Amino acid sequence: MDLDALHQKALELPKKPGVYIMKDLSGEVIYVGKSKILKNRVTQYFQRGASHTPKTAHMVSKVSDFDIIVTGTEFEALVLECSLIKRHRPRYNILLKDDKGYPYIRLPVAEDYPRMTIARKPLKDGARYFGPYSGRRSARLAISAVCEILKLPTCARKFPREIGKSRPCLNRHLNRCIGVCAGDVTADEYRARIREAVDLLEGKLDSLIRDLSESMEKASENLEFEKAAAIRDRLRAVSGLNVKQKVTSGAFSDLDVVAYRQGELLGCVVALHYIEGALLEKELQFFTDASEPDAPEVLSGFIKQYYGARQVSPRDILLSHELPDQEVLSEWLSELSGHKVSVGVPQKGKKRAFVKLALQNAEEELALKENEKERASKSLLLLSELLGLENVDRIEAYDISNTAGADTTGSMVVFEGAKPKKSDYRKFKIKTVEGQDDYGAMKEVLRRRFSEYQAGSEKFRELPSLLLIDGGQGHARAAEAVLSELAIDLPVYGMVKDDHHRTRALVTSDGRELGIRATPVLFSLIGRIQEEAHRFAISYHRTLRAKRGYSSELSQIPGIGEKRREKLLDRFGSLRKIREASLEELCEALPAGAAGVVYNYFHQNGE
Repeated sequence: MDLDALHQKALELPKKPGVYIMKDLSGEVIYVGKSKILKNRVTQYFQRGASHTPKTAHMVSKVSDFDIIVTGTEFEALVLECSLIKRHRPRYNILLKDDKGYPYIRLPVAEDYPRMTIARKPLKDGARYFGPYSGRRSARLAISAVCEILKLPTCARKFPREIGKSRPCLNRHLNRCIGVCAGDVTADEYRARIREAVDLLEGKLDSLIRDLSESMEKASENLEFEKAAAIRDRLRAVSGLNVKQKVTSGAFSDLDVVAYRQGELLGCVVALHYIEGALLEKELQFFTDASEPDAPEVLSGFIKQYYGARQVSPRDILLSHELPDQEVLSEWLSELSGHKVSVGVPQKGKKRAFVKLALQNAEEELALKENEKERASKSLLLLSELLGLENVDRIEAYDISNTAGADTTGSMVVFEGAKPKKSDYRKFKIKTVEGQDDYGAMKEVLRRRFSEYQAGSEKFRELPSLLLIDGGQGHARAAEAVLSELAIDLPVYGMVKDDHHRTRALVTSDGRELGIRATPVLFSLIGRIQEEAHRFAISYHRTLRAKRGYSSELSQIPGIGEKRREKLLDRFGSLRKIREASLEELCEALPAGAAGVVYNYFHQNGE
């Protein structure tokens, strides 16, 4: 439809709340929005001479048609909007680039000797879940802090199965663990520590300190001085927790400040998390397609996705800009979190100072990021000039790794805008080349990669603007031979190292070297690319070599053939984990009979 037809269709919409879904010529959803009055909102998009931001104007120019879904209330429209954005991820909506999950700590309290692990989401399995946390690192730090304070085991041993079966580890000798493996504590004593761990993870420090104090006094009265001293040490550790460590509960904060600032090249949202009035943590999100007039839309989109993914929010969220849907956002967040959530823009006092601090942080982060982008842009410009290319953006680098010709692997790493794009990394297990033949292995890797491109593979759909091969003239020549064979025209250079294993030059297939040492920004970029290609290749090679060693030992188990060995290694990753697995866990990878054979093989001598 043309603009007039779209405007006419919009004029026929009902004056009711709902969601509108913009589509392009191919039918792809490119934008999802919600409105209290659909007719009023949608007609604004298609009025001739309407004053749109550049981003909105570009989106409208791509709209071929739109659909609507009428809802009973604006609240229902917001819930539906969030669901549709998550499903379609439309290109013109504000989307968080880090679309990660927010993990929980899982504690299977029904077990005799429960241990804390990280889980993607809570399940109805009888375990206790704590969180969510801002990332796996935060969850690991929380587990580490609790285990350190309460001296809980952090090893991989299975209890009670392995109690008394082997000598205690170094942590026991250093008094960092209570020594479950040595039988130094009873099951009841261990569970008492777990109850203390639950208090820590729930942030109940006051009650935990009170209980520990009472236990210490009782032990002293009973003349159990050694026990009292141990409780005293735990009490000191708990009392010494600082504000940041107090948030082991993963409840984030009791106050968040969310601010948006626009720079010359980017927009930035900063979220500051506070607990008990003290700054706890800062999180960032950069946007390349937003501008200052878009600030309310950016903040609204950020809040929906950020807190929607966590399923929890603090009681107060302070904003740098007024939002048109603040009230309905507050209602939605309150329902999501199970408690009243206030969303607003403070005008004065301490809360306004918090917002100013967030804006200041956004400005500083933008300055750093834009300087980084300028450096990246400069390095790519210098590289283009050095190689005589019109533009260098996407760089693919390749390396080969093996040990005496065995377990040969190849790596493909990708840099876009002078930064690694790890989602496009690929690894190759060499299939057609035997022995020590790096040139042959490189040819196989490149032939497979670019044949996949020609076949329309989704994983290899993009061509690079530059190909870099780890090695000298011979490697560059081998790469050019494959590209010529496939009739693909790409610039190819080898990356040559000096005696100190630092990249000193790029080399062509005819032996012409282009020095990079005199240009620090280029020397740094090419060095990083070569090291990354090498790291990725050798890590995969080590994995294959380790699996071959594991497979060799597994081959001694009667009835366990190659396919079942592969299943075990894919499921558990190492021989140690297979050896430590329970029969039930082994049954997840193999039929019950075969799982029993494996279990008996490793436990027939009481291991």
